[in-house]
Amino acid sequence: MAQEEDGSLSEVRARVGASHGITDLAHKLHFYDRWARDYDQDVATLQYRAPRLAVDCLTQALPGPPHAALILDVACGTGLVAAELQARGFLQLHGVDGSPGMLEQARARGLYQQLSLCTLGQEPLPSPEGGLVCLTTRTNPSNLRYKEELEATLDRLEQAREWERLVAWPVDRWELATSKLEVVPGTSDSDGFISGIVYLYRKQEVAEVEGVRPSAQPPAGL
Repeated sequence: MAQEEDGSLSEVRARVGASHGITDLAHKLHFYDRWARDYDQDVATLQYRAPRLAVDCLTQALPGPPHAALILDVACGTGLVAAELQARGFLQLHGVDGSPGMLEQARARGLYQQLSLCTLGQEPLPSPEGGLVCLTTRTNPSNLRYKEELEATLDRLEQAREWERLVAWPVDRWELATSKLEVVPGTSDSDGFISGIVYLYRKQEVAEVEGVRPSAQPPAGL
């Protein structure tokens, strides 16, 4: 039995590790389309904690009752974040993702009031109003280039006074590493986990346009 579990873990690590190495957007979206049916099981095998950590962070920062908040789940995947949100009392959930296969799995959960095909960075998001934005990423060596590019973009948004950083929360036990190359030697990752980080920003309210006021309850993004 243990041998079967080790084999399964090896297969999952290989599959997730392959996704980490894809840089071409079209290739990545095609990979996620094919991965969608097995995604939840695979990330559970790696003890992936980002959805729960993101919702923890958002719940602490969001004013007002959760049922009154409109959440825009960006790159929603199969809806793992939506499951965490609903468990905390968030009921108004909209999701967007660039992978039709992932959206199909998210739709099957029945948790989103609206789902849209939208690729982050390639086209405008459906909800431009102000609100809270929660982002997560890995901070292990294989993801440092992406993390640096992400933080450069976030810094530009701050300098332009479009976003305001509220939280940058480093997390040691993010998920199991897919290979030894992902683990930082001599750190707490010696137990096989890699690190990650949760960011929380406040988007500045958009100016009134032609007498139309921004929504009284702006969306928060995940």
